Amino acid sequence: MSSIDINCDLGESFGQFIMGNDDAVFPYISSCNIACGFHGGDPLHIENTIKKALHYNVQIGAHPSYPDLAGFGRRKIVLSHEELKAAVKYQISALIGMVKSLGGELKYVKAHGALYNSIAFGEKEANTFLSAIKEINPDLAILGLAGSPFQEITEESGLQFIREGFLDRSYHDDGSLMPRKEKGAVLETVEDSINQFISIAQNGEVQTTSGKRIPMEVDSLCIHGDNPLAEDILKAIHRLNQPITVKCIQL
Repeated sequence: MSSIDINCDLGESFGQFIMGNDDAVFPYISSCNIACGFHGGDPLHIENTIKKALHYNVQIGAHPSYPDLAGFGRRKIVLSHEELKAAVKYQISALIGMVKSLGGELKYVKAHGALYNSIAFGEKEANTFLSAIKEINPDLAILGLAGSPFQEITEESGLQFIREGFLDRSYHDDGSLMPRKEKGAVLETVEDSINQFISIAQNGEVQTTSGKRIPMEVDSLCIHGDNPLAEDILKAIHRLNQPITVKCIQL
């Protein structure tokens, strides 16, 4: 029987603005990417999310973004090398300290939103992102888009790369994600997400928006915490009669 890690972006609520349904998701995932305050999350919500992750024995990663709280980190922000590196270090350092204070350990880093897409295909920003992590802790793994230029850049830098796929997002033929502003960027039914989960986790391929099937070898699959179908999708995965189990990737 094979296994796959399932990660989810969590801890993104801010003050009275509640994002996602973290409590419902936690029992069904094995890794979580916790917001660091720049696109979502505030100190109390972040701390409570860490506590839940430790309670459910879910592996913890930091989820830094551009400084874009108003846009939920989904807008491209042009920053200098120094600004971006400092912003990434600031966010990750906060998560490291908070996780440690509660008896846990931060294991990896996954960029959020527009920053995720920028470093997936932009060498300059990718190197800035990686240099920030190296200066904090070179033992941290990097979760990023499988098959992207960022994978090669990370592996050449000596850092561990976790290949990520998405079970609730649509893909273009080049392996990139369809931008959220386009209709159909997020899969609209539980069945569609389950079919994509099986296709990637069991068959190592994904069907793109054009109908083409492309290779998709991953270590971890993401489901978004703000997806209103997330709980139903995860429950359906755990009911599947398939030789695939959900298990935390060992870091």
